[in-house]
Amino acid sequence: MRAVVQRIDSARVEVENRIVGESENGLLVYLGIGEHDTDMDIRYLADKIAALRIFPDEAGRMNKSVHDMHGGILVVSQFTLYADARKGRRPSYNKAADPVKAESLYEQFIEYLRDKSINVSSGIFQAKMKVFSQNDGPVTILLDSEKLF
Repeated sequence: MRAVVQRIDSARVEVENRIVGESENGLLVYLGIGEHDTDMDIRYLADKIAALRIFPDEAGRMNKSVHDMHGGILVVSQFTLYADARKGRRPSYNKAADPVKAESLYEQFIEYLRDKSINVSSGIFQAKMKVFSQNDGPVTILLDSEKLF
C-alpha cells in the first residue's frame, strides 16, 4: 500500500461538478492499493498517517500529528501510485490490486482511520475526480507499507 500525504489548509474532491469530499487544516492522502496488500498494510499505513508528526507545535517545529491537531483527512484512491514506468513510455499498472480488492481495502482504510476518532472524508472509488488542494508548507510525504521509501 502506498500513500502520498500532503499537509493542507483545505482540499476538496469533485465528481461531475459536485463536491463529494472535503477537509480543512489536515491531510490530503492519495492512496494506492497493491496486489498483495492485506489488513496488516491498512493498519500499518493508517497508524503511520494518523501519528505522523508533520504539524507545527508552539515553537514552530513539526512535532504534532493530525490527531493532535484535531484535523481532518481527505482520502482519494490513486491506483497510479503503482505505475511502473521503467520500460517504454506507457506505465504498467500490473502491481496495483484488482478493482474489487482495491475498493474493499480502500473502504476498510477509511473506516480504520474513522475508528481513531479522525474526521475522514473521501473521493468516490473509480470515479473521474477533480482534486483541489491548498497545500500548507508545502509538506509532502511518501509512504509505503513495504517500507520501500
